[in-house]
Amino acid sequence: MHFTINGQSHDIEVDVRTSLLDLCREHLGLTGSKKGCDHGQCGACTMLVNGRRVNSCLTLAVMHQDDEITTIEGLGQPGNLHPMQDAFVRHDGFQCGYCTPGQICSAVGMLDEVKKGWPSHVTEDLSQAELTVEEISERMSGNLCRCAAYPNIVDAIREVAGQGDRNPNEDVGREVAA
Repeated sequence: MHFTINGQSHDIEVDVRTSLLDLCREHLGLTGSKKGCDHGQCGACTMLVNGRRVNSCLTLAVMHQDDEITTIEGLGQPGNLHPMQDAFVRHDGFQCGYCTPGQICSAVGMLDEVKKGWPSHVTEDLSQAELTVEEISERMSGNLCRCAAYPNIVDAIREVAGQGDRNPNEDVGREVAA
């Protein structure tokens, strides 16, 4: 089978019953996306397929041979982080970090949905420009965090959406180093 993952082509033989998550983790060494519940309930395995959020534990790899697949590794790397990764770090949007790759991929996909004008269950006015805490919470409800870092996750997402403040403590380490 042929796959394009994080912009790289891969020709690989795998069982047709292999999930997209297992293809990436077990066959390609892309272990950033996590296997949490393996039932599509926690969102730790969220990847982007053609820019849309997908629970990779629930979808077969064979279904995505002609798709553009992006894992957390494809969003950014140390020294060249995606803006969402950077915001999560600055806002301390993680504690144990297990759900973080799925949270970040989901947040990136969610902001694209907002740009396209897709409503959520709590959207009252599609012309409303503000991405409220309630709106973000609803849109991110498929991604669970056992550590309950939700306020910081929401702050990071609001910042990247241009509707929140940068973390006021972000320069503390730089000031000490200077």
